[in-house]
Parts: sequence; C-alpha cells; structure tokens
Amino acid sequence: MFARRTGWNLEKNAFTLALERHQRGGRELLDLTASNPTKVGLAANSEILRCLAKPESLDYDPQPRGLPSSREAVVEYYRGLGAELSADQVILTTSTSEAYSFIFRLLCDPGDEVLIPTPSYPLFDFLAEIQDVRLLPYELIYDHGWQIDFHSLSGAITPRTRAIILVSPNNPTGSYVKAREREELNRLCLGHELALIVDEVFFDFNLSSENFETFARDDQALTFTLSGLSKVAGLPQMKVAWLAATGPAELVSTAMERLEVIADTYLSMNAPIQHAIPELLAQRTLFQLELMDRLRANLADLDLQLAGQKLCSRLEVEGGWYATLRVPVTQTDEELAIKLLEQRDVLVHPGHFFNFQSDGYLILSLMTPEEVFSEGVRRILMHLTNA
Repeated sequence: MFARRTGWNLEKNAFTLALERHQRGGRELLDLTASNPTKVGLAANSEILRCLAKPESLDYDPQPRGLPSSREAVVEYYRGLGAELSADQVILTTSTSEAYSFIFRLLCDPGDEVLIPTPSYPLFDFLAEIQDVRLLPYELIYDHGWQIDFHSLSGAITPRTRAIILVSPNNPTGSYVKAREREELNRLCLGHELALIVDEVFFDFNLSSENFETFARDDQALTFTLSGLSKVAGLPQMKVAWLAATGPAELVSTAMERLEVIADTYLSMNAPIQHAIPELLAQRTLFQLELMDRLRANLADLDLQLAGQKLCSRLEVEGGWYATLRVPVTQTDEELAIKLLEQRDVLVHPGHFFNFQSDGYLILSLMTPEEVFSEGVRRILMHLTNA
C-alpha cells in the first residue's frame, strides 16, 4: 500500500530508548544538544509580533517567488555580506528544507545523484529520499582543521551526478569553505555540468579571526545559496527561508523560471510573514550579538576545562553553534553517550549521529546556557577520567 521511498526503519535506537527512560525517571538533565534558539534563555523580543498585524496581510496577492518587498529585504541582507543580487534571483520558501526540495525537483530525475559532505547533518538523507534522489557522500578530512577531500569528491562523481551540496560553516564541524576550495569546486562543476547547493544558515556566526565570503557572490558555476530566519535571526517558529541563484546569466534565468513554476505549484508563503520579513531580518543584530557572546563564552570555558586534563581535546571550529569533542575510543560513541546520560545526567550527541566515520567524537551545542554547559563539560571529563 505504501511507497518504497517511505520504507524507513522507524524502530527506536538504544540512545533514544535511554533518553526516554531518563525522561520518565524525572531526574535533572543537562542538555548539551540544544538547537532551538527559543528554548535556551535568550532574550525574546515580543515587539516583533506587531509586524504580523499589517492590514495589507488581509489581501491575497499570490507571488510564486515571494513579495518583491520581502525579496528586496533578502537582497539587502546579502548586500551587507558584500554580495550584489537582484530580487529576481531570490525565491522565498517556508524552510531551507523546502528550498532543498525545490532544487532537487529542478535538477534531478528519479535516481539522479547529489553529493553530500560527511560528517554532516542527517536530515539530508530524508529530504533526498522523499524526492527520489540518491545521496552519495564525499569526505571532509581533519588535518589541523577541516578541509574538503577533493580526491573523495572527484571519485564520487558519476554520469548521474547533478549537484554538490556544501554547508558553510558545516554542521557540526564548524568549518567554512575556503577560497581555494571554492575555486576547485567551481572548476569541478563547470567541467561536469554540475550545480552547487550551498547551505549558509550558520554563515553569520563566525568564531574565527578570518573573513569568509558568501557563495551568493559566485558567478561561475550555477549556484543556489540557502539560508533563513531560523538561524540568522533565531526565529525557527516564523518559517521563513530563501534560495538565491547565481552563476551564468542564462542558466540562472532558466533555473528561476522553472523554480517559479515549482513554487507556484506549492502556493506562496503566508502573507503576514512575507510582509514582516523586512522587520524580522532587521532585528537579527541583537539576537546575533547575544548568541555570539554565549558561543564564545562556552568555547572559552570548554578550552579552559580541557587544559586541565590530557585525555580529551576539541577539534578546530570556525563558526556555527557546535563543538566536536575528541574522546578516547574505549566503546562506541553511542555507548558512551548512553552512559553519560544514565550515570551523569548529561545529554550529548554521539558522533555517528552526524555520520562521523569512526568512534571517538561527541558533539556539544555551544548555545547551551553557560552554567549548564560548564557543568555538563565538567561531568563529561570527570566520567572519562574515572572510566
């Protein structure tokens, strides 16, 4: 009765079952996996609700790409990043997930392939499967910092490959795509007639001293740059995202014409949100400043605690909301995460959740409230020291 594409293994794994047992037990929980900016004690600006009550929102004016004024606000956002776009290069979506779906529909026939970095966020697997697209991995390698393994990437390209996905900075590695990597990526895409799909939802959260350029400035390969208010302004509940197309003018024009039909088929975003986008984007600065202070404070605390021992270290992080902790391999990452949950009341993500290819990694959220983060790290290190 049901489609094969939805035949997922929905059985709960050992880690999920352990978390459910812990929650039923009612004990304290130091959650170091936090990803929802509305649930971590950051200041909420209730004034932004007023921008949802504009009278013009009562008028139904379907615009497949999104209202021009709303798209102009996105153009202004990119202008602040040094990229000059036109509103005609932007399409609004309700989420980056929807933007991925639009692009997969644009580029891929059933069974076509898109290349995906590993480690990376596991959501991509489901997004591709429900669009009948195959994901093939290419590796990010760590050698005094993260970098793309171009031997792995080139070897993954087949006649059915249609695009390369990048996440900059990557989730969870926190690594930005470097200028030299961009040159090689554009060369590969032009040589194989591939598109670039670049997820920049964490782009604004640069924890390094280096400046990085948005891919919305690229004019070589056909490139789709994705982002949204969920991360940029800490407003996941508002369901506002976008894609921006850059590259050769003829390809961009054709892509946007076809994407407009796809967007029109799904119907446009709701009017109150579209009219509010300029104000919602404008208020991102206060959120970003507050969160950046917390990210830096937690990273500094992590480094301070790590300096007091020799068993664990962290991998270099350039941006984003996460840190990767390297730990001794005496068991699987999942087994370690379960023990930390059951014995220390600390919740962390095991590395395999993000498709790390070997054990020895835990992923910690740097947006966790500072007191919780510090105590959670202390318990993790104490557990490993006494193991």
